Amino acid sequence: MTVPHVPKVAGTEPPLSGSAHTADPPAALTPLHDLTEHLARTRTLPDALQEVLRAGATLLGATRGLAVLQPADGLGPDTTIGLGLGPADLGHIETVPHRALAHRRILDGLPEPDGGHGTGSRPEDGARTGTAERTEITEITEPDIPGGKGLDPRLREVAARLGFAASHTVRLAADPYGGLGAAVWLYDEPGEPTERQRHLVGRYRSYASEHLARLLELDRHRQAAATLNEELLPHRLPRVPGVRLAVRHGSGPRGGGDWYDALPLPDGALGLAVGSVSGSGPSAVAAMGRLRASLRAYAVMEGEDPVAVLSDLELLMRLTEPARTATALFAFTEPPGLTGDTRRTLTLAGAGHCPPLIVGELRTEFVETSLSAPLGMLACWEAPSVAIEPVPGETLLLYSDGLLHRTGDATDRAFARLHTAAAGVPRRSRRDPDAIVDHILGALLPQGLDDPASDEDVILLAAHFEA
Repeated sequence: MTVPHVPKVAGTEPPLSGSAHTADPPAALTPLHDLTEHLARTRTLPDALQEVLRAGATLLGATRGLAVLQPADGLGPDTTIGLGLGPADLGHIETVPHRALAHRRILDGLPEPDGGHGTGSRPEDGARTGTAERTEITEITEPDIPGGKGLDPRLREVAARLGFAASHTVRLAADPYGGLGAAVWLYDEPGEPTERQRHLVGRYRSYASEHLARLLELDRHRQAAATLNEELLPHRLPRVPGVRLAVRHGSGPRGGGDWYDALPLPDGALGLAVGSVSGSGPSAVAAMGRLRASLRAYAVMEGEDPVAVLSDLELLMRLTEPARTATALFAFTEPPGLTGDTRRTLTLAGAGHCPPLIVGELRTEFVETSLSAPLGMLACWEAPSVAIEPVPGETLLLYSDGLLHRTGDATDRAFARLHTAAAGVPRRSRRDPDAIVDHILGALLPQGLDDPASDEDVILLAAHFEA
């Protein structure tokens, strides 16, 4: 058939004639820079892989596809996502022997069934394994799965079940990781891409691989930071009579210095702390761990006096962390009746940290801690403590400033939004600290704790008083 004239895209050649279903459709004329801009806006590996599949389907005129992320260094993460294919469909494809799947041959370095590069496959010269030079296959086309020769019967069976008749597979690779994975596009009818379509997808593939490599590095940094933070923060919250605790914590991609603690003390007392160390990255995380460990020791010795705890912490910082500053808030409470008083008293002291919030049936208000500079800012830190008397059914909320920063609002506006979110907790949920923190986070952070667009750590610690 005669292929209609298509305007040239910068850096590409005019289309060549091809089969009816692979002749360039109008959607394939989308400029490459538009597709790469869409890809550049993705911030997570799953989103980027999904965008690669959508862009490739546009360029190739395909209908469905799948992308497999499997870094060649074996350090993961490994994942498979589909375009127009559900989990059950992907499961059916995985039942096909690896040697019969084009993307598995590319990922695993398996030879072609016929000993060559297979139908429509293209090698990449210059790759080496040890001292022996070999070729890496960058793409494999299977233009007629129902009628092609030498194809595995199970592949034909799965193709018939899922309703595809042809496929085009490309390798995704970028330095320094080498192979990253593969992308596969599926056609409903037999056919193969034109030379121009191959060229467009090849150019897009080069940019996409570099973007995926950047996101892979970011994802690994994020996972390492999250693991380190989790190891330095409490593994579980303590059980203290009369108090129920809940916490939510999210780390930025580089790892930050935000921390929290809930420490059971003698005679059923409880110490609560939240704070932030200046900086980010491994050094800030390590400083955070040292600061938290020191506060725990001071809390055991003199926790009933939060001012003394923070004063000791200030002295330690000036001696051991002179180049850093930190904010901190420490609260101490004993069970009611321990000292003859039937009411519970909560004593707090803050050093440059955000004021906590008390939430109950009759009030939602910030606790006015004394205005004070952060630790490490003054030659000698000391500020008066404040005492409040939470009644049964009320909840104290401690949080990091990252919760406010993540909203993207000015400070005053962020505080107002936090107050509104806390006041809006449904009445039926006000005696469940887990429901309270989830409601507040849902109202303030619609993107969730793991929003890849933000570098801020987030901590929200709730203490619900039952007695």
